[in-house]
Amino acid sequence: MSEEQAAGAAAAGAERRPFYDVLEKHNLAPLWESLHDLVTTAPVTAAVPFKWDYDVVRPHLLEAGRLITARQAERRVLILENPGLRGQARATNSLYAGIQLVLPGEIAPPHRHTQSALRFVLEGRDGYTVVEGERTPMQPGDLVTTPSWTWHEHGNETDGPMIWIDILDVPLVALLGSGFMESSELERHPVARPAGDSSARYAQNMLPVDWRPASRASPIFNYPYSRSREALATLARNGAPDPCQGYKLRYVNPATGGSPIPTIGTYLQLLPAGLRTAPCRSTDGTLYVVVEGEGESRVGDVGFRWKPRDIFAVPSWTWHVHEASGTAVLFSASDRPVQEALCLWREERAPAGRAA
Repeated sequence: MSEEQAAGAAAAGAERRPFYDVLEKHNLAPLWESLHDLVTTAPVTAAVPFKWDYDVVRPHLLEAGRLITARQAERRVLILENPGLRGQARATNSLYAGIQLVLPGEIAPPHRHTQSALRFVLEGRDGYTVVEGERTPMQPGDLVTTPSWTWHEHGNETDGPMIWIDILDVPLVALLGSGFMESSELERHPVARPAGDSSARYAQNMLPVDWRPASRASPIFNYPYSRSREALATLARNGAPDPCQGYKLRYVNPATGGSPIPTIGTYLQLLPAGLRTAPCRSTDGTLYVVVEGEGESRVGDVGFRWKPRDIFAVPSWTWHVHEASGTAVLFSASDRPVQEALCLWREERAPAGRAA
Protein backbone atom coordinates (compact mmCIF):
# COMPACT_ATOMS: atom_id res chain seq x y z
CA MET A 1 0.00 0.00 0.00
CA SER A 2 1.38 3.39 -0.99
CA GLU A 3 1.60 6.32 1.43
CA GLU A 4 -1.27 8.00 -0.40
CA GLN A 5 -3.45 4.90 -0.12
CA ALA A 6 -2.56 4.49 3.56
CA ALA A 7 -3.48 8.10 4.26
CA GLY A 8 -6.80 7.66 2.44
CA ALA A 9 -7.62 4.51 4.42
CA ALA A 10 -6.81 6.26 7.70
CA ALA A 11 -9.07 9.18 6.80
CA ALA A 12 -11.90 6.85 5.84
CA GLY A 13 -11.50 4.94 9.09
CA ALA A 14 -11.65 8.15 11.12
CA GLU A 15 -14.80 9.21 9.28
CA ARG A 16 -16.50 5.87 9.95
CA ARG A 17 -15.47 5.57 13.60
CA PRO A 18 -18.54 7.40 15.04
CA PHE A 19 -20.78 5.10 12.99
CA TYR A 20 -18.96 2.02 14.29
CA ASP A 21 -19.35 3.28 17.87
CA VAL A 22 -23.11 3.53 17.36
CA LEU A 23 -23.23 0.00 15.91
CA GLU A 24 -21.34 -1.39 18.90
CA LYS A 25 -23.93 0.02 21.30
CA HIS A 26 -26.57 -2.01 19.47
CA ASN A 27 -24.42 -5.20 19.36
CA LEU A 28 -23.81 -4.80 15.65
CA ALA A 29 -20.53 -4.81 13.72
CA PRO A 30 -19.46 -4.01 10.12
CA LEU A 31 -18.59 -7.21 8.25
CA TRP A 32 -16.29 -5.38 5.83
CA GLU A 33 -13.85 -4.68 8.65
CA SER A 34 -13.43 -8.38 9.51
CA LEU A 35 -14.46 -10.34 6.41
CA HIS A 36 -10.93 -11.42 5.51
CA ASP A 37 -10.35 -12.72 9.04
CA LEU A 38 -13.63 -14.63 9.12
CA VAL A 39 -13.54 -16.13 5.60
CA THR A 40 -9.90 -16.92 4.94
CA THR A 41 -8.27 -18.10 1.73
CA ALA A 42 -6.91 -21.18 3.55
CA PRO A 43 -7.42 -22.78 6.99
CA VAL A 44 -6.09 -20.74 9.89
CA THR A 45 -5.49 -22.26 13.31
CA ALA A 46 -3.81 -21.15 16.50
CA ALA A 47 -2.72 -24.75 17.15
CA VAL A 48 0.98 -25.41 16.61
CA PRO A 49 3.03 -28.54 15.93
CA PHE A 50 4.08 -30.03 19.26
CA LYS A 51 5.38 -33.27 20.75
CA TRP A 52 4.71 -34.56 24.27
CA ASP A 53 7.65 -36.77 25.30
CA TYR A 54 6.32 -39.71 27.31
CA ASP A 55 9.51 -39.87 29.38
CA VAL A 56 8.77 -36.32 30.52
CA VAL A 57 5.03 -36.84 31.08
CA ARG A 58 5.22 -40.14 33.01
CA PRO A 59 7.03 -38.92 36.18
CA HIS A 60 4.55 -36.05 36.55
CA LEU A 61 1.67 -38.50 36.13
CA LEU A 62 3.06 -40.77 38.86
CA GLU A 63 3.51 -37.75 41.12
CA ALA A 64 -0.16 -36.93 40.54
CA GLY A 65 -0.87 -40.49 41.65
CA ARG A 66 0.89 -39.76 44.93
CA LEU A 67 -1.00 -36.51 45.51
CA ILE A 68 -4.59 -37.44 44.63
CA THR A 69 -6.57 -40.67 44.42
CA ALA A 70 -8.58 -41.77 41.41
CA ARG A 71 -11.80 -41.34 43.41
CA GLN A 72 -10.88 -37.87 44.65
CA ALA A 73 -10.03 -36.76 41.11
CA GLU A 74 -12.87 -38.78 39.50
CA ARG A 75 -10.44 -39.02 36.58
CA ARG A 76 -6.73 -38.61 37.37
CA VAL A 77 -5.57 -37.08 34.11
CA LEU A 78 -2.88 -34.67 32.92
CA ILE A 79 -4.31 -32.62 30.04
CA LEU A 80 -2.21 -32.33 26.89
CA GLU A 81 -2.47 -28.64 26.04
CA ASN A 82 -1.35 -27.42 22.67
CA PRO A 83 0.97 -24.43 23.31
CA GLY A 84 -1.00 -22.36 20.80
CA LEU A 85 -4.25 -23.09 22.66
CA ARG A 86 -3.17 -22.75 26.29
CA GLY A 87 -5.94 -22.64 28.85
CA GLN A 88 -8.46 -24.22 26.46
CA ALA A 89 -7.84 -27.93 27.21
CA ARG A 90 -7.30 -28.65 23.52
CA ALA A 91 -4.61 -30.68 21.79
CA THR A 92 -5.96 -29.70 18.36
CA ASN A 93 -8.75 -27.32 17.36
CA SER A 94 -11.45 -29.92 18.01
CA LEU A 95 -9.86 -32.61 20.20
CA TYR A 96 -9.23 -32.77 23.93
CA ALA A 97 -6.50 -35.20 25.02
CA GLY A 98 -5.07 -36.27 28.36
CA ILE A 99 -2.98 -39.02 29.94
CA GLN A 100 -4.85 -41.03 32.59
CA LEU A 101 -3.40 -43.08 35.44
CA VAL A 102 -5.16 -45.83 37.39
CA LEU A 103 -2.97 -47.35 40.09
CA PRO A 104 -3.19 -50.93 41.43
CA GLY A 105 -6.37 -51.51 43.38
CA GLU A 106 -8.03 -48.31 42.21
CA ILE A 107 -11.38 -47.69 40.53
CA ALA A 108 -12.17 -44.58 38.51
CA PRO A 109 -15.87 -44.37 39.45
CA PRO A 110 -18.79 -44.67 37.01
CA HIS A 111 -20.06 -41.64 35.14
CA ARG A 112 -21.42 -40.73 31.73
CA HIS A 113 -21.35 -37.68 29.49
CA THR A 114 -22.45 -36.58 26.05
CA GLN A 115 -18.84 -36.16 25.00
CA SER A 116 -17.60 -39.29 23.18
CA ALA A 117 -14.28 -40.72 24.31
CA LEU A 118 -11.63 -43.18 23.26
CA ARG A 119 -8.77 -44.70 25.23
CA PHE A 120 -5.56 -45.87 23.60
CA VAL A 121 -3.54 -47.95 26.04
CA LEU A 122 0.08 -46.90 26.55
CA GLU A 123 1.30 -48.91 29.52
CA GLY A 124 0.11 -51.78 31.72
CA ARG A 125 -1.79 -54.99 31.11
CA ASP A 126 -5.12 -56.42 32.26
CA GLY A 127 -6.66 -53.27 33.66
CA TYR A 128 -10.24 -52.87 32.55
CA THR A 129 -13.01 -50.56 31.44
CA VAL A 130 -16.71 -51.27 31.99
CA VAL A 131 -19.04 -49.81 29.34
CA GLU A 132 -22.80 -50.11 29.84
CA GLY A 133 -22.31 -53.11 32.09
CA GLU A 134 -19.78 -54.98 29.94
CA ARG A 135 -16.23 -55.32 31.19
CA THR A 136 -13.40 -55.32 28.69
CA PRO A 137 -9.70 -55.92 29.45
CA MET A 138 -7.11 -53.38 28.33
CA GLN A 139 -3.75 -54.25 26.76
CA PRO A 140 -1.07 -51.97 25.26
CA GLY A 141 -2.18 -50.70 21.85
CA ASP A 142 -5.86 -51.52 22.39
CA LEU A 143 -8.42 -48.93 21.32
CA VAL A 144 -11.27 -48.80 23.83
CA THR A 145 -14.28 -46.54 23.19
CA THR A 146 -16.94 -45.06 25.44
CA PRO A 147 -19.67 -43.64 23.19
CA SER A 148 -21.75 -40.61 24.07
CA TRP A 149 -23.93 -40.98 27.18
CA THR A 150 -22.75 -44.49 28.08
CA TRP A 151 -21.98 -45.40 31.68
CA HIS A 152 -18.31 -46.28 32.07
CA GLU A 153 -15.72 -46.86 34.75
CA HIS A 154 -12.10 -48.00 34.87
CA GLY A 155 -10.29 -50.31 37.26
CA ASN A 156 -6.93 -51.89 37.92
CA GLU A 157 -6.65 -55.21 39.75
CA THR A 158 -3.02 -55.76 38.70
CA ASP A 159 0.21 -54.92 40.54
CA GLY A 160 1.35 -52.18 38.12
CA PRO A 161 0.02 -48.85 36.85
CA MET A 162 -2.40 -48.63 33.94
CA ILE A 163 -1.78 -45.61 31.71
CA TRP A 164 -3.60 -44.56 28.56
CA ILE A 165 -4.36 -41.52 26.47
CA ASP A 166 -7.92 -40.21 26.54
CA ILE A 167 -9.14 -38.41 23.40
CA LEU A 168 -12.55 -36.74 23.48
CA ASP A 169 -14.64 -34.40 21.32
CA VAL A 170 -14.97 -31.92 24.22
CA PRO A 171 -14.28 -28.74 22.15
CA LEU A 172 -16.80 -29.74 19.49
CA VAL A 173 -19.52 -30.54 22.03
CA ALA A 174 -18.79 -27.24 23.81
CA LEU A 175 -19.09 -25.34 20.51
CA LEU A 176 -22.52 -26.88 19.96
CA GLY A 177 -23.60 -26.18 23.55
CA SER A 178 -24.65 -29.81 24.06
CA GLY A 179 -22.56 -30.97 27.01
CA PHE A 180 -24.16 -33.02 29.81
CA MET A 181 -22.50 -35.14 32.50
CA GLU A 182 -23.84 -37.39 35.26
CA SER A 183 -21.99 -39.20 38.05
CA SER A 184 -23.27 -42.47 39.46
CA GLU A 185 -24.11 -42.93 43.11
CA LEU A 186 -22.79 -46.47 42.81
CA GLU A 187 -19.21 -47.41 43.63
CA ARG A 188 -19.23 -49.76 40.64
CA HIS A 189 -21.61 -50.12 37.73
CA PRO A 190 -23.44 -53.49 37.77
CA VAL A 191 -22.07 -56.02 35.28
CA ALA A 192 -24.89 -56.85 32.90
CA ARG A 193 -23.10 -58.84 30.20
CA PRO A 194 -20.13 -61.22 30.25
CA ALA A 195 -16.74 -60.02 29.02
CA GLY A 196 -16.39 -60.39 25.25
CA ASP A 197 -20.13 -60.34 24.59
CA SER A 198 -20.06 -57.34 22.21
CA SER A 199 -17.08 -58.80 20.33
CA ALA A 200 -18.88 -62.13 19.88
CA ARG A 201 -22.01 -60.41 18.60
CA TYR A 202 -20.57 -57.74 16.34
CA ALA A 203 -16.83 -58.28 15.62
CA GLN A 204 -16.88 -61.53 13.64
CA ASN A 205 -18.02 -60.18 10.26
CA MET A 206 -21.54 -61.15 11.33
CA LEU A 207 -24.41 -59.40 13.16
CA PRO A 208 -27.39 -60.77 15.15
CA VAL A 209 -30.08 -61.42 12.55
CA ASP A 210 -32.73 -58.95 13.77
CA TRP A 211 -30.44 -56.42 15.46
CA ARG A 212 -30.61 -52.79 14.37
CA PRO A 213 -28.15 -50.17 15.66
CA ALA A 214 -29.67 -47.64 18.04
CA SER A 215 -26.93 -45.07 17.42
CA ARG A 216 -24.09 -44.26 15.04
CA ALA A 217 -21.50 -45.33 17.63
CA SER A 218 -19.89 -48.74 17.30
CA PRO A 219 -21.37 -51.60 19.35
CA ILE A 220 -17.78 -52.83 19.83
CA PHE A 221 -15.95 -51.24 22.78
CA ASN A 222 -12.51 -52.79 22.34
CA TYR A 223 -10.40 -53.04 19.17
CA PRO A 224 -7.50 -55.27 20.30
CA TYR A 225 -4.06 -54.26 19.06
CA SER A 226 -3.13 -57.87 18.33
CA ARG A 227 -5.78 -58.04 15.59
CA SER A 228 -5.11 -54.56 14.23
CA ARG A 229 -1.37 -55.18 14.07
CA GLU A 230 -1.87 -58.47 12.25
CA ALA A 231 -4.06 -56.72 9.67
CA LEU A 232 -1.34 -54.12 9.08
CA ALA A 233 1.35 -56.79 8.70
CA THR A 234 -0.75 -58.65 6.12
CA LEU A 235 -1.39 -55.43 4.21
CA ALA A 236 2.35 -54.69 4.16
CA ARG A 237 3.13 -58.15 2.77
CA ASN A 238 0.57 -57.84 -0.01
CA GLY A 239 1.36 -54.55 -1.71
CA ALA A 240 3.33 -51.34 -2.01
CA PRO A 241 2.94 -48.55 0.57
CA ASP A 242 0.99 -45.38 -0.09
CA PRO A 243 3.53 -42.58 -0.73
CA CYS A 244 2.02 -40.32 1.95
CA GLN A 245 0.70 -42.83 4.47
CA GLY A 246 2.73 -46.03 4.27
CA TYR A 247 0.25 -48.79 5.12
CA LYS A 248 -2.75 -47.21 6.84
CA LEU A 249 -6.07 -48.64 8.03
CA ARG A 250 -9.03 -46.98 9.69
CA TYR A 251 -11.00 -48.45 12.57
CA VAL A 252 -14.66 -49.01 11.65
CA ASN A 253 -18.07 -49.48 13.16
CA PRO A 254 -19.05 -52.95 11.83
CA ALA A 255 -22.71 -52.00 11.72
CA THR A 256 -22.32 -48.92 9.53
CA GLY A 257 -18.82 -48.91 8.03
CA GLY A 258 -18.31 -45.49 9.61
CA SER A 259 -15.92 -44.56 12.39
CA PRO A 260 -16.35 -46.20 15.83
CA ILE A 261 -17.09 -42.75 17.27
CA PRO A 262 -19.09 -40.51 14.89
CA THR A 263 -17.07 -37.40 15.76
CA ILE A 264 -13.54 -38.87 15.92
CA GLY A 265 -11.75 -40.82 13.21
CA THR A 266 -9.16 -43.36 14.36
CA TYR A 267 -6.36 -44.85 12.28
CA LEU A 268 -3.37 -47.17 12.51
CA GLN A 269 -0.47 -47.03 10.07
CA LEU A 270 2.72 -48.97 9.52
CA LEU A 271 5.82 -47.22 8.21
CA PRO A 272 8.41 -49.64 6.79
CA ALA A 273 12.03 -49.19 7.83
CA GLY A 274 13.64 -46.34 5.95
CA LEU A 275 10.41 -45.05 4.40
CA ARG A 276 10.16 -41.28 4.11
CA THR A 277 6.60 -40.33 3.27
CA ALA A 278 5.78 -37.76 0.63
CA PRO A 279 4.61 -34.38 2.01
CA CYS A 280 0.87 -34.07 2.51
CA ARG A 281 -1.61 -31.95 4.43
CA SER A 282 -5.30 -32.11 5.23
CA THR A 283 -7.90 -30.01 6.98
CA ASP A 284 -8.30 -32.32 9.98
CA GLY A 285 -5.93 -31.51 12.82
CA THR A 286 -4.46 -34.84 13.91
CA LEU A 287 -3.04 -36.30 17.10
CA TYR A 288 -0.47 -39.10 16.68
CA VAL A 289 0.62 -41.72 19.22
CA VAL A 290 3.78 -43.73 18.56
CA VAL A 291 3.02 -47.42 19.17
CA GLU A 292 6.17 -49.11 17.84
CA GLY A 293 9.54 -48.05 16.51
CA GLU A 294 11.46 -44.81 16.27
CA GLY A 295 11.66 -42.14 13.65
CA GLU A 296 11.23 -38.50 12.83
CA SER A 297 8.44 -36.27 11.58
CA ARG A 298 8.66 -32.86 9.98
CA VAL A 299 5.53 -30.82 10.71
CA GLY A 300 5.59 -27.42 9.06
CA ASP A 301 8.90 -25.91 10.11
CA VAL A 302 9.28 -28.13 13.19
CA GLY A 303 11.07 -31.47 13.41
CA PHE A 304 10.35 -34.18 16.02
CA ARG A 305 12.32 -37.27 16.92
CA TRP A 306 9.91 -39.82 18.34
CA LYS A 307 9.85 -43.18 20.12
CA PRO A 308 7.14 -45.45 21.58
CA ARG A 309 4.42 -43.68 23.63
CA ASP A 310 5.41 -40.20 22.46
CA ILE A 311 2.48 -38.09 21.25
CA PHE A 312 2.52 -35.26 18.71
CA ALA A 313 0.05 -32.88 17.11
CA VAL A 314 -0.21 -31.98 13.43
CA PRO A 315 -2.41 -28.88 13.05
CA SER A 316 -4.93 -28.45 10.26
CA TRP A 317 -3.56 -27.82 6.77
CA THR A 318 0.07 -28.24 7.81
CA TRP A 319 2.56 -30.02 5.54
CA HIS A 320 4.08 -33.04 7.27
CA VAL A 321 6.44 -35.91 6.52
CA HIS A 322 7.17 -39.08 8.53
CA GLU A 323 10.37 -41.11 8.36
CA ALA A 324 10.87 -44.40 10.20
CA SER A 325 14.30 -45.55 11.41
CA GLY A 326 13.02 -49.12 11.64
CA THR A 327 9.54 -50.51 11.21
CA ALA A 328 7.19 -48.15 13.05
CA VAL A 329 3.48 -48.06 13.88
CA LEU A 330 1.53 -44.86 14.53
CA PHE A 331 -1.99 -44.53 15.93
CA SER A 332 -3.82 -41.32 15.05
CA ALA A 333 -7.12 -39.57 15.75
CA SER A 334 -8.77 -36.58 14.09
CA ASP A 335 -12.13 -34.94 13.38
CA ARG A 336 -12.14 -36.14 9.77
CA PRO A 337 -15.56 -37.92 10.05
CA VAL A 338 -17.22 -34.64 11.04
CA GLN A 339 -15.53 -32.73 8.24
CA GLU A 340 -16.46 -35.40 5.69
CA ALA A 341 -20.09 -35.41 6.84
CA LEU A 342 -20.18 -31.62 6.35
CA CYS A 343 -18.33 -31.80 2.99
CA LEU A 344 -15.42 -29.81 4.43
CA TRP A 345 -12.54 -32.29 4.45
CA ARG A 346 -9.77 -31.64 1.96
CA GLU A 347 -6.34 -33.17 1.37
CA GLU A 348 -3.36 -32.04 -0.68
CA ARG A 349 -0.36 -34.12 -1.65
CA ALA A 350 2.87 -32.47 -2.73
CA PRO A 351 4.43 -33.26 -6.10
CA ALA A 352 7.22 -35.82 -5.95
CA GLY A 353 10.48 -34.31 -4.77
CA ARG A 354 8.96 -31.36 -2.92
CA ALA A 355 10.05 -30.84 0.67
CA ALA A 356 7.47 -30.40 3.42
